[in-house]
Amino acid sequence: MKKFQIIVDSASDLKSDYLQDEEIGFSVVPLTINVSDREYVDNDNLEIEKMLKDMHESKKSSSACPAPQSFLQEFEKAEYTFVVTITSKLSGCYNAAIVAKQSYKKADNVFIIDSKAVSGVEILLVDKLVSLINQGLSFEEIQEKIIEYRDKRSLYFILQKFDNLVNNGRMSKIAGLIASTLVIRPICIAHEGEIKIAKKIIGIKNCFAKLVQMIQEKSKDYSNDTLIITHCFCEDDANSIKKDIESKCNFKEIRVMPMGGLCSYYALEKGLIICH
Repeated sequence: MKKFQIIVDSASDLKSDYLQDEEIGFSVVPLTINVSDREYVDNDNLEIEKMLKDMHESKKSSSACPAPQSFLQEFEKAEYTFVVTITSKLSGCYNAAIVAKQSYKKADNVFIIDSKAVSGVEILLVDKLVSLINQGLSFEEIQEKIIEYRDKRSLYFILQKFDNLVNNGRMSKIAGLIASTLVIRPICIAHEGEIKIAKKIIGIKNCFAKLVQMIQEKSKDYSNDTLIITHCFCEDDANSIKKDIESKCNFKEIRVMPMGGLCSYYALEKGLIICH
């Protein structure tokens, strides 16, 4: 049995082989997307393009968090477990993990982290947990430091479609109406785990430029930080933003990654999530 393991949900956009470490276990618990009478499991084998095509042709779709048992069955694989979930304000994943912990015989050896975000923030939390574990810190010390780290993360997103966020109650209808106009392109943020419109910009290119400016103005020194851009079938836009950020900010690393199923379902085509 390994001493430590990290569990994430599939809203992290991570594949099951993301962490290859002999000392630290790793697993991804999938959410599901229901389109009409078909269930899509958000795992490594999901055909996202097909899921989106079916969704656009259907009048009924929704997402569902994993059952507590999906987390509980993973706890036995290590002495100490860290679980990183999508924000509890948008999904029941965090609560499902809490229920699983309460049912576990060694509940004190499990720590559940509400990312208060999604996608890249969850990835950054996984990376930070690995770093803290490798520093030889105790389970309790890691808990304190990972929450401190989480509270300093930022998430922005630029979407060109907001249908599923509004239809599934993740975004207010008024905000969705503003966001869905043809001219105005909003830059949204995660604020205390909820979706807020931070800026309303005319034109998508201006929106990209304003996003980079917002990141630039937030800090003068990013030399110790990683920025992650996840995209839904718009890699060219993601790389364009990456190039602009690289020219203006000194991030240690900038990664461009495709979204998984859950994030693609809500962000839809040409959606971008930027986290640091």
